[in-house]
Amino acid sequence: MTLNRTLACWLTIVALAGAAWSPTLASPAASAIADARVADISRALDERRLVDAGRMLDQALLAGVQDARLDLLTGELQLARGRPADALETFTRAGAAPSAHAAARQGAGLALSLLGKSDEARAALEEAVAADPHAGRAWNGLGAEHDRRREWAQAEAAYERALATSADPAPVYNNRGFSRLLQGRLDEAVADFVQALERKPDMDAARTNLRLAMAMRGEYDRAVSGATPAEAAALLNNAGFAAAVRGDYRQADTLLTQAIKARGEYYQRASANLQYARDLAAGDQRRPTANADR
Repeated sequence: MTLNRTLACWLTIVALAGAAWSPTLASPAASAIADARVADISRALDERRLVDAGRMLDQALLAGVQDARLDLLTGELQLARGRPADALETFTRAGAAPSAHAAARQGAGLALSLLGKSDEARAALEEAVAADPHAGRAWNGLGAEHDRRREWAQAEAAYERALATSADPAPVYNNRGFSRLLQGRLDEAVADFVQALERKPDMDAARTNLRLAMAMRGEYDRAVSGATPAEAAALLNNAGFAAAVRGDYRQADTLLTQAIKARGEYYQRASANLQYARDLAAGDQRRPTANADR
């Protein structure tokens, strides 16, 4: 079963106020100004106030503030805006400063993962954790890279390191939950998604994954309950796909038909899943080619 991994965890911004600054490069007054700007920008990124973060970065650059942390924050902003290619270029440039090397390799690794360059991503993330064993987001990214290779024990170890070192554990619980979901460890997956939501109640990725895990346990009503009209079609599709994977073909047919009706227009993914479920029901045990709708 191929499922699309939510990458929200890779875009979660942590404060970088303690990284990549050498006080010998500027006066104490300049250092204090730079520290304050970096703290404000980091806070805006952490709160997903991307417009504010971009404006403050522009102001800092126009003011002539020289600090490697601004390059790192620019890369983080590009990641958050869904521009991994630009972020990779920025992090590569930022890595030229020795004090920024570990954070830059972490950012580059996350960008490479988003670009689908898995081998390069893994190398960059391993370099990041070698340089800074407390690079929690790099450990989280490594867990996802191990998942892609079905290296479950290594993924589990990476997520443990991420939980021990991350300022924001919610994305780690979400990723580990998805890893366990892929392994069929459904009860543990549900527990991880609940942990993620307890720490970040508005984390849509974890909430969607929790519903998917419930559907995989056969709890179809719980998986689709409380959906808004905008969510209904995708959630019904996910539940229907889970039912098909479980071999519950009659329920899969019902849920996927409901998904198509809820969309109100042609729903390619649900239609493909419906055909897949009907093929399985007819005895055609073909490998799944459709994904849950994320």
